[in-house]
Amino acid sequence: MGEIKAICISERRGTAKHPVETARLLEGYGIEGDAHGGNWHRQVSLLGLEKIEDFRKRGAEVEFGAFGENIVAEGIDFRRLPVGSWIGIGEAVLELTQIGKECHTHCAIYHSVGDCIMPREGVFARVLKGGIIRVGDRVEVLERETPFPWQAAVITLSDKGAAGERKDESGPAIAARLRENGYEVVETILLADDRERLEKTLIRLADQRQLDLILTTGGTGFSLRDITPEATLAVAHRQAPGIAEAIRAASMNITPRAMLGRGVSVIRGKTLIINLPGSPKACQESMDVFLDTIPHAMGLLRGRVQDCAR
Repeated sequence: MGEIKAICISERRGTAKHPVETARLLEGYGIEGDAHGGNWHRQVSLLGLEKIEDFRKRGAEVEFGAFGENIVAEGIDFRRLPVGSWIGIGEAVLELTQIGKECHTHCAIYHSVGDCIMPREGVFARVLKGGIIRVGDRVEVLERETPFPWQAAVITLSDKGAAGERKDESGPAIAARLRENGYEVVETILLADDRERLEKTLIRLADQRQLDLILTTGGTGFSLRDITPEATLAVAHRQAPGIAEAIRAASMNITPRAMLGRGVSVIRGKTLIINLPGSPKACQESMDVFLDTIPHAMGLLRGRVQDCAR
């Protein structure tokens, strides 16, 4: 439980946020009048007062809003909360959607003192229930009223697809199959066969969005541009080889060329990452192998399941 110490908004993107005494949270949007509101997962940004005070002790004179934060609260370490947590402020309810962020262009604070705490200490949320919030309001972590759905992302690796020379059919088909099975597909991404970009994307989705599942399609063959397994292994904390082995074993009953598939399955943090082949048909056949089994594995990673005994 904590207390709001500042509410900050900016009317235009690219301008510094300034403090206000009260604000209205709009369901599915963010803070009324704030340029960063909208139909996306980073509607409201939050930062702990203690993190700002620690930064100030290093000699940096920063005002509230300097890091781009919407809400500053004392008494809650937002960084330690898992994605999916509910945060209550008065009548309003927020759902935590992302921990930290990437900085593509460094802010004024970074350029002046060489550091910014928002990428590693800030969190982001979407508004589930709106309401008026005021400086001095109590902030508390609430018990969820509904189960947190399995969250997934789908990444298609294709040079021609990324260049607009070929329509991506595998990614949408995978996403549709996941939704049919109750998953919330939070991102669908189309990338060229670029190892560095894939590694950064996997790290962002696993560490910041804390997804349960990431499925990749494409880039698992013998071509020199097929780098998906190498990028996946590079970001792995642990391997989960049985899933990839089961896919290959089942696929061998369909075509002997299945032995040429190099896809891997790994764990990063609490996220399961599985490489699928590039063809839509092979993707569906691969999902037939593991889709009914992996909820148990994801439950173990989330801490919902205590052991594997039947």
